[in-house]
Amino acid sequence: MFVLKGKRLCLVFTFLCCTGSAYSATKSDKKSQAHDRAHAAARQGAATPAAKTGSSGQVKKSASKKTVMLKSDPESIDVTAQKHARNFQKDPSSVTVFSAKQLANRHVVSLTDLGDGSIPSLRIAQFSGRNSALVVNIRGVGVLGDSNQPARDQGVGVYIDGVYVARPQALGTALFDVESMEVLKGPQGTLFGRNTEAGALNIITRRPTGKFGMRLLGGFGNYNSNKGELHLDLPAFHDLAIKIDAVTAHRAPLVTNPLPDTGGFNQYDKHGFHVEAMYHPVDNFTADYAYDNSYDSTTTLWMQLLKPGTNKLAQIAQLQTTRAKHAFVGVPEEPSIGKTNGHRMTLDYKAIPQYLSFRSITAYRELSQSQFDNGMAAGSMSNTSGKFTGVSFARNSLAGFWQNQISQEIQAFGHTKRLKYQGGLIYFREHAADNAQAFYTNQFTNASGSEYKLLTGPAYDDWALQPIDRASHVTSKSWGVYGNAVYTPPILYDKLHLTAGLRWSHDGKHGTLTTVNNSAPINTAGVSGPIDFDAAWSRVDPLLEVSGDLTKRVLLYGKWSTGYKPGGANSRAQDYEAFGPESVSMFEFGSKTEFLDQRVRFNVAGYWGDYKDIQVDFSKPYQIGNQLTTRTTTSTINAPGHGDLSGVEAELNVSPMRYLTVGFSYAYNYVHIPPTANPYQNSLGVISTMLVPIYQNYTPAHSGSFQVDYTRPFHGFTLLAHLDGNIDSGYYANTTDPVYLGVSNAKNVYQPKGDSGLIVNGRIAISNVQLGNTGTKATFSLWSRNLFAEQHAYFKSLGVTTGLQSYFNEPRQFGGQVELAF
Repeated sequence: MFVLKGKRLCLVFTFLCCTGSAYSATKSDKKSQAHDRAHAAARQGAATPAAKTGSSGQVKKSASKKTVMLKSDPESIDVTAQKHARNFQKDPSSVTVFSAKQLANRHVVSLTDLGDGSIPSLRIAQFSGRNSALVVNIRGVGVLGDSNQPARDQGVGVYIDGVYVARPQALGTALFDVESMEVLKGPQGTLFGRNTEAGALNIITRRPTGKFGMRLLGGFGNYNSNKGELHLDLPAFHDLAIKIDAVTAHRAPLVTNPLPDTGGFNQYDKHGFHVEAMYHPVDNFTADYAYDNSYDSTTTLWMQLLKPGTNKLAQIAQLQTTRAKHAFVGVPEEPSIGKTNGHRMTLDYKAIPQYLSFRSITAYRELSQSQFDNGMAAGSMSNTSGKFTGVSFARNSLAGFWQNQISQEIQAFGHTKRLKYQGGLIYFREHAADNAQAFYTNQFTNASGSEYKLLTGPAYDDWALQPIDRASHVTSKSWGVYGNAVYTPPILYDKLHLTAGLRWSHDGKHGTLTTVNNSAPINTAGVSGPIDFDAAWSRVDPLLEVSGDLTKRVLLYGKWSTGYKPGGANSRAQDYEAFGPESVSMFEFGSKTEFLDQRVRFNVAGYWGDYKDIQVDFSKPYQIGNQLTTRTTTSTINAPGHGDLSGVEAELNVSPMRYLTVGFSYAYNYVHIPPTANPYQNSLGVISTMLVPIYQNYTPAHSGSFQVDYTRPFHGFTLLAHLDGNIDSGYYANTTDPVYLGVSNAKNVYQPKGDSGLIVNGRIAISNVQLGNTGTKATFSLWSRNLFAEQHAYFKSLGVTTGLQSYFNEPRQFGGQVELAF
């Protein structure tokens, strides 16, 4: 039970926890998955031994376990939330784990597909309608402003096989052979460091097995979609095991463009290649090298006009209050192209087996991303006069982004009978640069706005010739040192566990704003030339945790942790001034329980915390000398005062009968950001002292999901059926109101909240079908996303003059696929 007092949600009584998922797997693939999980756990800092290589060169299986179903004889799930392997129900932290099977059940091609809310408390959305850059929030924290900039960071750390992925532009690629996906909720500043004030998303791929095996997957669906995968394990040779993955996915536009010979809206083409070599010459040493290369081509979403504003609309403009299938005007549209590649080398050495091991993770990654957005035509098809001859519309927004990063982490870990300990040192360096262009592509040819033409000329034939609106670059460096220990004192029958950790971090950034309006920037003092910023910050993040095994199947825990994301500079600001870090300090209490012969699992968690120095964006006019111009700039400040975070997360998994598993999860997230005054002068040169409310975007107050899984073996095949539903109460897409004149002022124009909606996904499959005497097994499946064709405007943006505009959720998609395992 919770009591609301003032503006803070206070905890009176609760059992807390995190979420877990009941997995379903067949006996035939348990061994290989157990082997994969053992390597994944070892990679993340597990104290459990890695798989060994015998004299024959083949990799021996680890004794690691994997859960199949909630039943009377369940197996364990290992998670790596503490950077060491631990049974899921014994891990005192709030974690949601998605297995490869759960991702397949939802037909997840990339992280974008988790935007339907499959994991409550985790929100994934496109930035400004661009599939090429994702916004990731956990518990309402992560991104409040524009993170699509080189000198600005996210609040959720994304890791793939232990390597931090620094930029949101790299998150839309097709996923490789994922073994599991862990959502670590709450600050992870001690174990993971910078940019984990909200939590972390930890993706673990399958490791080489050292035994020959191949899986082929192919499928087709509506919207001309197709998907193909190849996963090849080669036999180990002289202690070297190699695995090769190749993936491809395509989907035609969800909204067609009437302009021929150009792209539609919300389409994609993705493909990628991944190779990994694991060398295990002796029992106490393993070298694991991986290389990946991905190509991601997407087009922007189509923004629909729901209601007109005070301006007069062109005759051709249409209100589209239900999900559109066709755009009403033809605009030039190009796909945004993202190219990423990276190298990783992980070295594991057991200096003193069990007591002391070392790990080194070395990585280099780079990306280039073009971003084209001409999907908001309706917003520019209005003016005050209602006369449209010669008026340009369809504002095309282009943004290029280039980045490379180097990271080096060294870990030491081990355990005794009563102590698990680990420590580490990490170095991270990043170079990033961006530019932006914005221009209109269409023009009205008559007064009513019923006819139009495309603008022509060299700069419209080659958009690279358009003037550069702004450009910047930055170099970021980060150091971190941490230690963490879990101690089980010799009291209370070894049921009590105490955890303490501490990390020191140092972050520095040096950047330059090189271009504004296609020339050298001019600061507010009237000086022309590149503008530098140079700033550095140091930080200490502690972790304290107490957990107790009340019974064999009941765990209680309490935890205090902190996290932060560094400061930076807004490349849309005129003076490119630095802003400072923001941080979260959070208390969490939880309970993890199993009962009724482990057929029921109930986990519940509650938290509250302090949200400090929040990075908030405000607009002001561009100033040349004492002259204010019509150009708008955006600066970032750290809001004074403290914000509040609180919430409840619960998950229930039940196995009511043989073959059937039912799961429910729910999250309530409350975020309060203190009202803040815009410190900059407006177009009249006036600085207002009025405090304006700040909305936390991309965060519904209530969200939930359910899933039903039925797995029944028959003679010669296994029947699999899955259904899941995901709902939320809607969220804000912008942080401030269009017009705010004071508390309860009748002339206020408030920011709208997106609609709630229930998205249902389903899959049915026949697996383990033996094909003759070849040893090959096949799986035939049918899948659907948004099975019941639910439609709602999840993203709403209101302009007083331009009207209410929105993005709608994706329509129903369905298809079939075949998987062959050799």
